[in-house]
Amino acid sequence: MRLPVMPPVAPMLAKSVADIPPSMQYEAKWDGFRAIVFRDGDEVEIGSRTGKPLTRYFPEVVAAVRAQLPPRCVADGEIVIAHGGRLHFEELLERIHPAASRVRTLAERTPASFVVFDLLALGSDSLMDTPQSERRQALLAALRDAAAPVHTAPATTDQALARTWFGQFEGAGLDGVVAKPLDLAYRPGDRAVFKIKHERTADCVIAGYRFHKSGPVIGSLLLGLYDAEDRLQHVGVCAAFSMARRRVLVEELAPLRLDDTSGHPWADWGDESAHTTLRMPGGPSRWSGAKDLSWVPLRPERVCEVAYDHMEGSRFRHTAQFRRWRPDRSPESCTYEQLEEPVSYNLEELLGG
Repeated sequence: MRLPVMPPVAPMLAKSVADIPPSMQYEAKWDGFRAIVFRDGDEVEIGSRTGKPLTRYFPEVVAAVRAQLPPRCVADGEIVIAHGGRLHFEELLERIHPAASRVRTLAERTPASFVVFDLLALGSDSLMDTPQSERRQALLAALRDAAAPVHTAPATTDQALARTWFGQFEGAGLDGVVAKPLDLAYRPGDRAVFKIKHERTADCVIAGYRFHKSGPVIGSLLLGLYDAEDRLQHVGVCAAFSMARRRVLVEELAPLRLDDTSGHPWADWGDESAHTTLRMPGGPSRWSGAKDLSWVPLRPERVCEVAYDHMEGSRFRHTAQFRRWRPDRSPESCTYEQLEEPVSYNLEELLGG
């Protein structure tokens, strides 16, 4: 492979802002696997956000790139799995599997798509120093004949339309809106563009915690919500505390600490089969490897309010942010019913079929 931009390339990133800034290019924030695709004839490499290759996990995307992208190019985008009018991030996670046969089966059962939103090289030319607005025009021209499962990400410079998108797209499983300065060159690894995401709050039961990697202080709090059958489901974690706050939390939660998980709603967390019917922390994961997934059980009696952006199935998609304790709420009142449901939006309308 000999291209004007060679792998690995760290993708340009976004920093959070509270509102949609004016006079920029606006796109949907896709909830998938960020991917920079390098094609030189039949040679295709898919680089992840961390630089590790994703090529072997998405054979159908490799085939689509060979069929739909220009013969020599470098494209930045998102690998997504979409059906039923919305994105399905959890089905992407299933692809990271060591068995090639399993990957092939999933590629046939739930094929992925590649949504392209930037062009870093075309032919023998690098576009890294080209302004965003010109890269967008080059992308539209280069992919004008592309068809599913390769898509050019819709974009606009109309701030009012971007606000409409921000309200609509969440119903299709998208993450918010990204704003890009029109004169911006591509800056690998820099948070040079802006993301605007939804934030909501929920009252959750604190049912345990994990220690911080630095020592015996709180690393993250384990959050639970009760389902319709009154089972406490693990919905995620909240973290990002100061070191001083981590130390205080250990003392604050000490009266609730249990010596073991006996009698705890997540007592069977070490049993792989138990995770098929109840969401618990510490389940087996291809992503965790040798990571210590042990946790400290607490009596599920304390409630806190957390901020979250959106749900993925029955859990928070990203780490939640601690807001405050809620001594006025009983644990039993912390149910899924309190969560706001986004208005449905059919993803096919966005991708054009």
